[in-house]
Amino acid sequence: MGQAEEGFDVFVETRSTALLRTAYLLCAGDRGAAEDLLQDVLERTYGKWRKIDSAPEAYVRAALANAAANRWRHRSRRVREAPLEEVIPPSEPGHEERVADRDALLRALAELPQKMRAAVVLRYFDDLTEAQAAHALGCGVGTIKSQTSRGLARLRDLLDPVGADTTADQDRGSRCAPTS
Repeated sequence: MGQAEEGFDVFVETRSTALLRTAYLLCAGDRGAAEDLLQDVLERTYGKWRKIDSAPEAYVRAALANAAANRWRHRSRRVREAPLEEVIPPSEPGHEERVADRDALLRALAELPQKMRAAVVLRYFDDLTEAQAAHALGCGVGTIKSQTSRGLARLRDLLDPVGADTTADQDRGSRCAPTS
């Protein structure tokens, strides 16, 4: 095994968990699709490993975001399939709230358009800077700013639709309330 192949093996061993998490979020919580996505990207990366510069993780994250977007495009062209509901095994007692919060977040992420989801995931789950996320997605920093801003606003609406409406009503009420 050559030095490049060893470097690739070390990279996969040390970074695959974090990369799988990114793929999982990009696939809106579908673990099987995330594993397939990561495997496909790593297979393609292996063939280019010698050419990748000093930032292989950024390259792989960009490839994950692009591959997830491509899968979404290809899937939308096919006949729509009704997804089967996943059977969730019972969790340990006391973790119900975290499980429910995680499920709600994954469902909300799934509602975002792919590019917006990728921007939010790269910025807030992978903790990339705006410039790094823009580089990974091949767009401008302004696009990342607008996509993350809109994405976070949409997530807030999806995760707390009642709270968002009451806050807006309260704001309108305070501005429009007659003075006595």
